[in-house]
Amino acid sequence: MDEEEPTDEELVRRSKLGNTHAFDELVTRHRRRIFALVYQMLGSADEAMDVAQEVFIRAWQSLEGFDGRHAFSTWLHRIATNRAIDICRMRARRPQGEWSETPDGIDAASRTTPSTPERPGDSIDRAEVQRRIDAALATLSPDHRAVLVLREIEDLSYEEIAERVGCSHGTVMSRLFHARRKMQLELRDFYERL
Repeated sequence: MDEEEPTDEELVRRSKLGNTHAFDELVTRHRRRIFALVYQMLGSADEAMDVAQEVFIRAWQSLEGFDGRHAFSTWLHRIATNRAIDICRMRARRPQGEWSETPDGIDAASRTTPSTPERPGDSIDRAEVQRRIDAALATLSPDHRAVLVLREIEDLSYEEIAERVGCSHGTVMSRLFHARRKMQLELRDFYERL
């Protein structure tokens, strides 16, 4: 007899009753997306790992307050987005140097599927593109960076973004417009050479 996997809602219900195995399953289901989201906003794999861990700790500690009006994943993404924005704001008040480049070829959004080998020059070109994009993202305000990452990397709708960052649909549209425009200005010289 095949058992169906429990839904997030069922796992949340069990977790609220103190079942740590159910919460472990929630972490396993959502950890890659949370890490990828935070990594795209912060630009550091080490920092993203720490923040992702913190997000799940906060979720566990706040689980009783989760009312189920929205999907668990939406609630979790909102915690992650807010924490990443907080860190970006702290950085702005206390600069810590430049962002690190993508560490040792780690693609935060990748799956564990094998890829075809690339030509030697491709990795250098890709690393330069990634470095320039990371530098351009670093110039955005935390609010603009959050909506840009959620739209362009996470591929969320405007409504989903508004829900996750806690603002109106119109504010999301405005922030996206300004973020995209600033990215274009920051990267203009680079893409004109391509």
